[in-house]
Amino acid sequence: MHSKLFEAALGVSDPWFVSGVDFDATTKLLTIQIDFTAGSRFAHPEVTGVHPVHDTIVKRYRHLNFFQHDCYLEVRTPRVKLPDGRVVLVEPDWAGKLSGFTLLFEAMVLTLAQQMPFAAVARAVGESWHRVHAICKRYVELALAAIDLSGMTSAAVDETSYRKGHNYLTLVADADERKVVFVTDGKDAATVKAFAAHLRAHLAKPEQITSVSIDMSPAFIKGVSEHLPNARITFDKFHVVAQASVALDKTRRLEQKTDPELKGLRWALLKDRDRLNAAQRADLDALVANVTTKRTARAWLYREQLREILDRKQINVVSEMLEQWCTNVMRSKVEPMKEVARMIRKHFDGIVAWTQTRQTNGFLEAINGLFQAAKRRARGYANIETMRTVLFLIAGKLNFTSINPHTA
Repeated sequence: MHSKLFEAALGVSDPWFVSGVDFDATTKLLTIQIDFTAGSRFAHPEVTGVHPVHDTIVKRYRHLNFFQHDCYLEVRTPRVKLPDGRVVLVEPDWAGKLSGFTLLFEAMVLTLAQQMPFAAVARAVGESWHRVHAICKRYVELALAAIDLSGMTSAAVDETSYRKGHNYLTLVADADERKVVFVTDGKDAATVKAFAAHLRAHLAKPEQITSVSIDMSPAFIKGVSEHLPNARITFDKFHVVAQASVALDKTRRLEQKTDPELKGLRWALLKDRDRLNAAQRADLDALVANVTTKRTARAWLYREQLREILDRKQINVVSEMLEQWCTNVMRSKVEPMKEVARMIRKHFDGIVAWTQTRQTNGFLEAINGLFQAAKRRARGYANIETMRTVLFLIAGKLNFTSINPHTA
């Protein structure tokens, strides 16, 4: 009776059957023996038809726990003889993609790893960090091999650090689907070349990418220009305004050396006005009232004007206002803000493109934040391959169901 119960629980069906169950109460270990009916013949993916059993070997698989007990399946696994004389192993349908695990166990590990660091998953399932990582890496690679990028037209490109110092990797996401599709080491023009090759390997062409959102890195600009020939470059508003905020803070630090009234105003200047408390708003308003005498006040106004210009949607209006803004800044004595005006003039077309594309890297920066948080909580993420696996688990939206139906 107990054999039938375990067969039902495990989904074991003809010609397989449970031949025995051993339970060690001391070690809390449950071992289930599985055999097949004598005279059974088995299919093999390489050759059509079913084939006779040549011999057997016993294979051991880690399965989901039965209550709090570790559970293993010991399977008498057939080796069949093919018509060409070769003898090959035929693993049961429940065998996982990594040797020694069932599909159900791997599905559980994969689900946990999308929410937890590998070390925490390893503790939860009673396996080593390396085995958990191996399962996840295997599934990510299998899913990536099958991705179809034929419908991708918009890309977002960003870099993130993965080790102290100057160690970076580049992420490329499908901007419409909001998912990471490519990760590689480095942050130079060659990373875009590698992405173009990745497109060709996955039913797509570099020429189909018509829009790319990047930061103002000369390497990324060069890479996109050379390897994504039809892509219109967009520099999103948030990056441009962030540069203006940096210039505003530089102005404050320079001016407060001779004007002590500016001390303590940093957050009042850098935060959005509607996020300030009453006291901070009062301090800000008092500063702005002195716009004719304080360069920091003029820098704040320049930043707010820039934000307002980039919120508009008429490209000809934005172009005219942005050019006038640059002219006004260059005529002023707010030196740090002049750096922003020069940057805007250098990358004018890409900044104005934001008006029409509204394409942003904001979601990639959010993904980077999630990744950096995961990296701080887990060991081993300094390895490029591990980080690549983690990034795809967090943000790849990979479809694992064709590999393992239990992942659904």
